[in-house]
Amino acid sequence: MRTLIAANNYATSLTELKRFGEGRSLLRKAVPVARRVKGDANETTLRLRWNYAKALYKNTAATLDDLREAATTLEEVERTARRVFGGTHPIVLAIEEFLQTARALLRAREAAEQS
Repeated sequence: MRTLIAANNYATSLTELKRFGEGRSLLRKAVPVARRVKGDANETTLRLRWNYAKALYKNTAATLDDLREAATTLEEVERTARRVFGGTHPIVLAIEEFLQTARALLRAREAAEQS
C-alpha cells in the first residue's frame, strides 16, 4: 500500500513539474497493480486513476485521444467515488471539477479540429 501511495505522490510531482510522459508511464504501471491488489473502489486506486487523467489532460501537447481518455477515466472514477464515498465527499467534488475541466478542454479541441 505504501508503495502505491509513494508512486501516486511521485507521479503527482512529475505532473506538476510538467514531466507528463514520466508521470503517465509510472501511473500506467501502478494503476493495474492497485486495481488488482486493492480493487477499483479503493481510495488509492481512485487517486491513481485520477492522477493518470490529470497527467493526460494537463499536457499542452495532449492529443485528442489523450483528452478523450482523460475524460472517460474521470467519468469512471467520479462514478465509483460517488458510489463509495457519497456525492458530498471532498474527493468526489474535486474529481467533478477536474472532470468539468477535462470535458471543456476536449470540447475546445474537438471544435478547433472541426474548423
